[in-house]
Amino acid sequence: MKYVDLGGAGVRASAVAVGCMRISALSQGELSRFIHTALDCGVNFFDHADIYGGGECEATFGQVLGEEPGLREKMVVQSKCGIRKGMYDFSKEHILESVDGILSRLNVDCLDVLLLHRPDALMEPEEVGEAFDRLEAAGKVKRFGVSNFNARQTDLLQSGLRQKLVANQLQFGLMHTGMIDHAICANTEFSGSPDRDGEILDYCRLHGLTVQAWSPFQYGFFEGVFLGNEKFPELNAKLTELSKKYGASEQAMATAWILRHPAGMQVISGSTNAERLRDICSACDVELSREDWYALYLAAGNQLP
Repeated sequence: MKYVDLGGAGVRASAVAVGCMRISALSQGELSRFIHTALDCGVNFFDHADIYGGGECEATFGQVLGEEPGLREKMVVQSKCGIRKGMYDFSKEHILESVDGILSRLNVDCLDVLLLHRPDALMEPEEVGEAFDRLEAAGKVKRFGVSNFNARQTDLLQSGLRQKLVANQLQFGLMHTGMIDHAICANTEFSGSPDRDGEILDYCRLHGLTVQAWSPFQYGFFEGVFLGNEKFPELNAKLTELSKKYGASEQAMATAWILRHPAGMQVISGSTNAERLRDICSACDVELSREDWYALYLAAGNQLP
């Protein structure tokens, strides 16, 4: 397993993280076995959100921790808040109430990381700062970050905080390459040249935020996975070719493509299948060449000027 220093904050976080969005489908026993598999693979990072499964994902995870309290000290536990039905809410009251609910469901005293889930157009940075100060002073949250924020939104929020933001969870993968397309296609009229996020990848690197890549195997807006999908024959053919070259699966190749980027990203795996998780983790043993990285980028339908 590879590890990153999360946001330069001295947190040793596994480069592959378990995304817990679907774990409510598992029984407590199944989840316990899955967690142990993850830990055996070197995965120590578990990503939650208060909306996953309507809170059931956190509750199921908390039941396992309640039965096996020794597990908590082996983990970096992250959750997210700010999404409500029909709206986003970064009010102080909602953040504080959300964290209390998260801690109760997870059966823990403190979150290692709290992310704000999606930008709230009505965000007041100083109000968020007050909430973060109270959570930190109470020992309820150690570190803070964001999810799906662009560069200016991140700057705006940071202006009201004492704490340095440590992470930004963003969608990135072979079929979601917007964060790098505009840089590669700079000064052209290629379709990938528009910058839609304020150069957020470069921003995160310059300001020391760890990028956490969510839904790394998806295409479109939750339309499905591209792996083995007949809609993407060129990409899958290249993944198969490289899987033979590197002695790892196509899924591992798609993961290794993300981990090869010098930003030092984390890959958020949403799988609840133990064998699939082991396979994804095997990507940490693969170092794609520059030529093969660009070959995958082109096979995904991208252009080079």
